[in-house]
Amino acid sequence: MFPDGICRVGLDYYTKTIQFQDINYQLAQQEDKTEIFEEWCSFLNFFDSSINFQLSFNNMATDVSDFEKSIAIAHKKDGFDDVRDEYSEVLLHQMEAGNNGLTKTKYLTFGIHAESMKTAKPRLIHIETDILNNFKRLGVRAKTLNGSERLELMHRQFHMGDDAKFHFDWKYLAGSGLSVKDFIAPSSFAFPTGRYFQMGDMYGCMSFLSIDASDISDRLLADFLSMESSQIVTMHIKSVD
Repeated sequence: MFPDGICRVGLDYYTKTIQFQDINYQLAQQEDKTEIFEEWCSFLNFFDSSINFQLSFNNMATDVSDFEKSIAIAHKKDGFDDVRDEYSEVLLHQMEAGNNGLTKTKYLTFGIHAESMKTAKPRLIHIETDILNNFKRLGVRAKTLNGSERLELMHRQFHMGDDAKFHFDWKYLAGSGLSVKDFIAPSSFAFPTGRYFQMGDMYGCMSFLSIDASDISDRLLADFLSMESSQIVTMHIKSVD
């Protein structure tokens, strides 16, 4: 993992990750849905066969202390601090009631094969700019994750069942002999059977679906993500010339 967010996988595969927000599709009028769907088709058709990409939808248990910090309205000592505290409390209760204590985030990770970092970087930046512009056309807010943010995301995925905090700084690597993997790895991995696995103290299982249908419902993904449990749904999509 490099500080700018590019990750080298194996010897010649380079990736970047973009986090994006939701779009109000389900409540839209039918003509608006059609327009959103057509824009989404154009978005998918942007990727040619040389670009691998995946969409990741993470439903994870919220760290309440972190969430409280993120929504707490800072005091200004102007006589209205009790109102600010009350409003923060309302937001916290809404979160707990609305998502069953889950934080739902969405990511697009794309990658290319290249001979070196020098040749991969300009192309990745070019693809990233086009993807962000495509998201903008859809009316979706999006941002590229840097190296630390990508590592923190992986740490959350590998530590879904415990309270381990992510502590990392690039300066920790120099001279220590450690790699970025040492800061995100779970305490253990065990794969006793083909489908079930143990990661630290947490048990999980993996399901793989190959969707070859020529026609699928626009509710397919929403139905998966509406299951109120910690889960990661990833769609690997490959364009064919």
